[in-house]
Amino acid sequence: MAGWNDDLIADFRAHGKVTKGPFLGRDVLLITTKGAKSGQERTTPLVFHRESNKLVIVASKGGAPTNPAWYHNLKANPVVTIELGGEKFKARATVARPEAERKRLYDQHAAINPGFKDYEKKTDRIIPAILLQRLPG
Repeated sequence: MAGWNDDLIADFRAHGKVTKGPFLGRDVLLITTKGAKSGQERTTPLVFHRESNKLVIVASKGGAPTNPAWYHNLKANPVVTIELGGEKFKARATVARPEAERKRLYDQHAAINPGFKDYEKKTDRIIPAILLQRLPG
């Protein structure tokens, strides 16, 4: 998976968007989180959608039984770096709560990206939805 992500990140940075592969035609951003344990920065490509002036990402991990590492990182260190449309900026990550809000955001995300509907069926965990609010500066 790391090699696949590295190729996607390189493509995104070279073109300001994804130009090939399964994310082609989708809204993708790069999120860089600080490791919860290691303190090392890690960059991950993610599909997103917009909610007013915020970006919404979902910690689906393809419907796996556990949350992705980037989710644990942003919970420990909620200020992240976002790369989007040739721009790089800091944002604050907030896990959507209460459940009704999480579900509404997840359903919006799945309506735009239908594969996410299957992810909920594959796992017993509640898949988190995360709001990214751009920070000034």
